[in-house]
Amino acid sequence: MPIFTPWLMAFALVILYLASVVKVLKEYERGVIFRLGRLLPAPKGPGLILVFWPIDKMVRVSLRTIVLDVPPQDIITRDNVSVKVNAVIYFRVMDPNRAIVEVEDFMNATSQLAQTTLRSVLGQVELDSLLAERDRLNTNLQGILDSHTEPWGIKVSMVEVKHVDLPKEMIRAIARQAEAEREKRAKIIHAEGEYLASTQLCEAAKVLAKEPVAVQLRYFQTLTEVASDRSSTIVFPLPIDLLKLWMGDAGTEGDGGA
Repeated sequence: MPIFTPWLMAFALVILYLASVVKVLKEYERGVIFRLGRLLPAPKGPGLILVFWPIDKMVRVSLRTIVLDVPPQDIITRDNVSVKVNAVIYFRVMDPNRAIVEVEDFMNATSQLAQTTLRSVLGQVELDSLLAERDRLNTNLQGILDSHTEPWGIKVSMVEVKHVDLPKEMIRAIARQAEAEREKRAKIIHAEGEYLASTQLCEAAKVLAKEPVAVQLRYFQTLTEVASDRSSTIVFPLPIDLLKLWMGDAGTEGDGGA
């Protein structure tokens, strides 16, 4: 029995070595293999692969889209307004070999690049553009980041500016500006209404001037509308044309009696 003990130990070591050599990579993973320090041309995976330790060293790389939250950055806009802006970046590794070889830590490198690019791009625009032109700024940020990360084998698919934190004084100033803008629009609308009303009244006056009887009828119509409210006493003058008729008849009767 003791004669077979070394063989059993050797067999056990071989089994353990083979178990350590076998690696399983998931569908979204790739293995970057360094053999005696040299990079193998193609990454391994997915599925079952062999990594012959100690001559081989494997680095796992995920190919899934990574969501990177950029911490708030202090930015001074073009019109000298200090704001805090944070963003979110969506990117993925397209070439695992370059992502490992060309940069030491592609996650940290992408994060630092995003922070500096955010300060650089947003610092060149005014506050109104920062608040109103988010889509254009997001596109500019995405293009700049993608061009810088392309040598690393990383594709930046989307950049979104999430929140712009304004100082309290600037929030009050924007509120006053919006209120003044609403008042201006209200005054313009009121002036346009007055202009249209005066135009219609002018046209109505021209029509009434052609027929004097129409003026009398309009006068009676106004009296009828006013008299419908019995809660007040109304004093109004009578048209002198109507009094002339009565005065003329009364004068005739007086002369006949004389």
